Amino acid sequence: MAYLLLILTTLFWAGNFVLARGVHDIIPPVTLAFWRWGLAMIIFLPFSIRPLIRHKESILAHWKFLALLSVLSVTNFNMFVYIALQSTTVINSALIQSFTPMMIVFLSWVGFRERITLRQGSGVLLSFCGLLWIISRGDPSVLLTLRFSTGDLWAVAACVSWAIYSVLLRLRPQDISQAALLEILIIFGTIFLFPFYIWELSTKPVMQISTVTLGSILYVAIFPSVLSYLFWNKAVSMIGANKSGIFVNLMPVFSIALAFVFIGERFSGFHLFGIVLIFSGIVLTTYGKVKSAYKGSVKCLKFEVPKCKV
Repeated sequence: MAYLLLILTTLFWAGNFVLARGVHDIIPPVTLAFWRWGLAMIIFLPFSIRPLIRHKESILAHWKFLALLSVLSVTNFNMFVYIALQSTTVINSALIQSFTPMMIVFLSWVGFRERITLRQGSGVLLSFCGLLWIISRGDPSVLLTLRFSTGDLWAVAACVSWAIYSVLLRLRPQDISQAALLEILIIFGTIFLFPFYIWELSTKPVMQISTVTLGSILYVAIFPSVLSYLFWNKAVSMIGANKSGIFVNLMPVFSIALAFVFIGERFSGFHLFGIVLIFSGIVLTTYGKVKSAYKGSVKCLKFEVPKCKV
């Protein structure tokens, strides 16, 4: 079940990236992020109001940590991605996103002494090679000509923010339900986005209301927001951040498929070979066993290797 949730999550996220790039000239980045989460908050509220009330004491007790998770995921990640897609290329964006699983593995090791087996490490490397093969269109020499722009740096910042969020997610209060957690993250995230939205209104052209803009906001509010975050949080809680992180490499695969279906781009042999490598890496990673230094509810977080007792 966790793997199905992760596949759907990356599919919805791929659609989010494709759509955001497609409307980058008619919807400013912070505007898209703000209305995405503002609408998602309203849509999900009827399903989360009771859990929010039921867990209000725990939410108030841990509000600072929940606010941190919200800034890392809802505010930073989405705003940074949309800003990046204003200027960065599709190739560079896909390449940068591919580093997210490695960041998660590294931060898990640094913060929690979580280690991976040789099989898992091999799976991460194999999946990454498949991704590079797709990005380079079967010609690795293309990678030597890549140039990184300001948008690429924003994409890197988004990856780092999401990796930290995924690793820290294990520390969330266990007595807060998935529904209440998602809603409170959205609420905090929308609040933190608001001042940036006001600033953007005064510095960039205002979004024009149309079928395209409204439809775009509706899609990103439902699929890559409410559903994807519920699916991701549930999957990470079931199988851990390391195994979940490798599924991020499916995003370029789904992006190619969406482009083939909706805009008629050609599906080539290098796509198929790269996809085979990516799925092989996922199989190796997900069937390996994570060796972790934490058990159950983790009480302490020390970003140093030596000792972190639980």
